[in-house]
Amino acid sequence: MDKNRLVECIVRCLQTILEFMNQGIYPHFIVEGVDLFDGKLCRECQLSLERAIQGMIQDDMHVLFHIQSDDLGQRLMALPHDVRPYPGEDVNAGICGRLVKDMFEKYLISVRITCSRLCNNAADVITSLNNEINILKSLAVNGRTTQYDIDYINFVVQYLISVKASVTSCSCIQSGDPLPQDIWQLYGESLNTDVASSKLKLASMHYCREELMRAASVLNEVEFDLDDTVQPVCGCNIELLKDELSKAFCEYTVQNDSHEQLTKKLAFCVRFLREEKFCAPRFLWCEMYRAVGDDIDYRHHTERKWMDWAEVDARPFLLYLQYLTYRGL
Repeated sequence: MDKNRLVECIVRCLQTILEFMNQGIYPHFIVEGVDLFDGKLCRECQLSLERAIQGMIQDDMHVLFHIQSDDLGQRLMALPHDVRPYPGEDVNAGICGRLVKDMFEKYLISVRITCSRLCNNAADVITSLNNEINILKSLAVNGRTTQYDIDYINFVVQYLISVKASVTSCSCIQSGDPLPQDIWQLYGESLNTDVASSKLKLASMHYCREELMRAASVLNEVEFDLDDTVQPVCGCNIELLKDELSKAFCEYTVQNDSHEQLTKKLAFCVRFLREEKFCAPRFLWCEMYRAVGDDIDYRHHTERKWMDWAEVDARPFLLYLQYLTYRGL
């Protein structure tokens, strides 16, 4: 059985428990000869449990919607009807898709907080980024982290390298200096954070340097990869996007569960810090100066930093860059 068919696995476990109940014996799964039912279940309780388990199975596992742990039931109920999980692979797809999207949204929120801290406390953003990247890399190799921790750290490192590459390019564009040779290595290390956002920042940098053919080449690649299995993910305002889940993406997550595979089907919002503004089209500069005057006093620190950045969904930004680039060509 496919290890990812979670709901079918649950049903089979319940069916196995029913078989043991009918026999009145429940062998311990580790200690041989030990009966877990011995002295614990009277006949009346046994019959009651049998009816409850049979009801779960016959009711198409709608009991999943009532699970309070981790708010799982509420999260499943929040899904739109066209992707809300029901028995079989559809249930599994809906659960897998939602869990993956939630996980990467939390990643992006963490990165956003990190960027806010680095930009706020340091005059030299590059130095701060280098320090943060080195700290994270040392954590990933200390041997005391889980695979989840390693995946998370590698993701944050890639994202920060992407910011470093863009900030470095911005400084060169502003001063009119040529790009350093190692900049392409930085971009190469950071292009796989997801399917679109880092590549769109590279294309935007080429556009701002008037390298239109290079920009068009990157944009063509992004357009080809943005198919109907790609799920937009944003750490800016989760509440606005909590009900938007691609059915094709959910089905993809059932068959592909590695961190590397999943990032190929995620499109993060594209974020430009003020330190990256010369790598962004001028029209987006207006987004970086929204928090002014008394408005700043009524905002939390993290909100203030967000008001200093330009953030846009990957698909419309792709279309906008294509418009600017092809018009120039």
